[in-house]
Amino acid sequence: MTGRGEGATGRGAGEGGTVTDRISLRGLRARGRHGVLAAERELGQEFIVDVTLLLDTSPAAAGDDLTKTVHYGELAEDLVKVVEGEPVDLIETLAQRLAEVCLAREPVEAAEVSVHKPAAPIPLPFDDVVVTITRSRS
Repeated sequence: MTGRGEGATGRGAGEGGTVTDRISLRGLRARGRHGVLAAERELGQEFIVDVTLLLDTSPAAAGDDLTKTVHYGELAEDLVKVVEGEPVDLIETLAQRLAEVCLAREPVEAAEVSVHKPAAPIPLPFDDVVVTITRSRS
């Protein structure tokens, strides 16, 4: 097996060295004050975050070694800090900030982040508003 810098070809890599392993965290809830309306900033609301990380998990599995993968408990705590932190107007911006947190962790190669805003101020019946982005190191 080659190292990451040489194009991973372990069990976590597909054809051509493409990373195919995924770690997903779904339904992470936190209260934030994001939105363009003053009431959203003042009262806040619940946001739900889903993330899927693409990485090669074979080194971690081979040695049963947490240090060679992503500690999803710590990741969850850091994501909640972002949601509860500095307000932004757009959930697109919030999703970008969350993706940056994911990509800051080795050995994550790419991250898909969905931000749900089920209490968005829409004066019509709806279930959810979701922004999903995909970002990678390259």
